[in-house]
Amino acid sequence: MTMIAVHNLVKRRGSKEILAGISFQALPGRVTGFLGPNGAGKSSTLRILLGLDRATSGTALIGCVPFAEIRDPLTMVGAMLDGSGAHRARTGRAHLRWVARSAGLPRARIDEVLEIVGLTDAAAKRVGSYSMGMGRRLGLAAALLGDPEILILDEPINGLDPEGIRWMRTFLRERAASGRTVLLSSHLMGELAETVDDVVVIDEGRLVARGTLAAVTASHGSLEDAFFALTTGEAR
Repeated sequence: MTMIAVHNLVKRRGSKEILAGISFQALPGRVTGFLGPNGAGKSSTLRILLGLDRATSGTALIGCVPFAEIRDPLTMVGAMLDGSGAHRARTGRAHLRWVARSAGLPRARIDEVLEIVGLTDAAAKRVGSYSMGMGRRLGLAAALLGDPEILILDEPINGLDPEGIRWMRTFLRERAASGRTVLLSSHLMGELAETVDDVVVIDEGRLVARGTLAAVTASHGSLEDAFFALTTGEAR
């Protein structure tokens, strides 16, 4: 299976430094939480990793290559950024059909991923009528179309109800247990403590902690307390 390796990643826009030498790995068989407050640089890192933006320096590799060099990328990497990414006038099924066609994936996979994410009954509804949580599920369905080795998810639990959060947690744990690599970003610490194996914490574009969940939280009692201390310099 395939890992993610980010090394000394720097991103500048004019005189502003967005990322200041970020380095971490996300390994097969584990869920890695990429954590930080809003504006910390999480989305910028993921966009560079997925070839949607360019770094000033450093590397962000899937396996041993940049995303742009991957053949059949949806079979290697499934990503969800900014919710579903679907046009509000399309139905959920039509959106997935478009994604599958553009990637040369079989249409039969559409029904499979709709069932996986629990949207079979809503597939004929227009995306504009979806709740935020349903939009997240549709985005995940699109990411799963190629049955990828790696999942990269930006704020996947945002907008989910408690049942949806429990479902997402179970799904991600099962995905990792099958040997896949899961990288998810979030600022919602309390919902991640039962989901992640490893933690990478950034703040203002700088790495402030990385390691196993147990190691990062060892002297703080909880992930929320550790996050607060790491990003403010104060105990809670």
